[in-house]
Amino acid sequence: MGNVMPGYKTTFLFLLALIVTTSAAEDFELPDMPAPAIKTIKKDSSAEEPEIVDFRPIEATNVSDVQAKGPREAPASTQIKTVSGDTLARVQAEKIPTNLNRPLRVGVYTDVKELYLSKGGEVIHITVKGKELKFQGKENSFTAVKKDIDDGKCVSIAPTQKLLSTSCYPGFFTISYNNGKINAINTVDMEDYLRGVIPYEIGQLDSSRFEALKAQAVAARTYAYKHFGSRESLGFDVFADTKDQVYKGLQSATSLTDRAVKETKGEVMMYNGEFITAYYHSTCGGMSETLDTWEKPNLPYLKSKPDLRSDGTPWCKESSYSKWERTFESDELVKLFVQNARDSKAKVAPFKKVKDITVRDTLKSGRILILAVTTDAGTFEVRGDKVRWLFRKGGTILPSSFFTVKKDGSKWILEGKGFGHGVGMCQMGVRARAQAGQSYIEILSHYYPGITLERFER
Repeated sequence: MGNVMPGYKTTFLFLLALIVTTSAAEDFELPDMPAPAIKTIKKDSSAEEPEIVDFRPIEATNVSDVQAKGPREAPASTQIKTVSGDTLARVQAEKIPTNLNRPLRVGVYTDVKELYLSKGGEVIHITVKGKELKFQGKENSFTAVKKDIDDGKCVSIAPTQKLLSTSCYPGFFTISYNNGKINAINTVDMEDYLRGVIPYEIGQLDSSRFEALKAQAVAARTYAYKHFGSRESLGFDVFADTKDQVYKGLQSATSLTDRAVKETKGEVMMYNGEFITAYYHSTCGGMSETLDTWEKPNLPYLKSKPDLRSDGTPWCKESSYSKWERTFESDELVKLFVQNARDSKAKVAPFKKVKDITVRDTLKSGRILILAVTTDAGTFEVRGDKVRWLFRKGGTILPSSFFTVKKDGSKWILEGKGFGHGVGMCQMGVRARAQAGQSYIEILSHYYPGITLERFER
């Protein structure tokens, strides 16, 4: 999936103790923006103590496994210590490799029919006309094959006029077309990109959970650097949605989320000299999972391990998805299974009745490895995380593959826990751990055991 990121030299400059700068957010200027049009994440004018809001689960799915070439050896002088059984690595510093010393390219809008741009107080409608882009405004209209848009502080661009009022993207946009559709690529500094990721991937939290924001910043930065060049054939590095990480510009940034980015500036997670594949998800349900859920080769820092408090309850128990239930009618499942067979990779023969649904095998965490469905035309199986797609209804898949199945008359009842694939960092667990006083380094070291932290400096 895209090009493989080139390797880079193996020299560390020096070991650096972590320095926390309390005034880190002062370099960032928050735009004077109205409240965003998203119900679960609200703009707080004070920003230092944002309201705690219900978490809207967003996970990074469909993640490509781009590996860095030429792994570097970790320096023998690295000092580590143990905290609560997890390896805690010191932050190391090194000059940013040349191939990474450039802005990130984000596919904010791809293959869309129209866009709206607010520039100089004028709303401009962008469409494709023949072999050119048509920019139509009340005062100014023109055509172009490709156009760079830079509005100084931020670019206001959206698929509808209504969304323009809350659109504010740092950097600049390149607008182009392909096969009659429009692409809008945002070229943006890595740290500014993260300002538009953190509020959407873990939420706007109050200062008691500040370490959670920092943990998310490091995970998101690692993910982005890992994927430099991974979608080169499309002309950018990462998508701005759950294909990679959710990014919506600065509309929901606060001084606290900005401060988390600033205080971890340049920090990334490494394993044996390579960027880790920093998978994360909303709610693990008390137990994380390995890459077995996708039938991929496992990685040493992505383990299946308990994520429990001292009283035995999950760290993520605050999540509304710590426990969940779904009920389906037998006739409904016939339609859904046939409809979802392709996306769940199930070989389904035409059938009229579901006779049995059985969990044949589970992974170490308890998530499903093999789900067998017996019909009047035979039995088919679905494996791992793909079982979530088998039950997709109205465009919504199951919260997780961590569930049991029972029948009650004509109804099939699924009782489960967790939201997401369960691999890597549990975001709701991170929030709770931070509130309990754990540092972001302790948190990351728990969810990605054996990593080292490295700080890129320009």
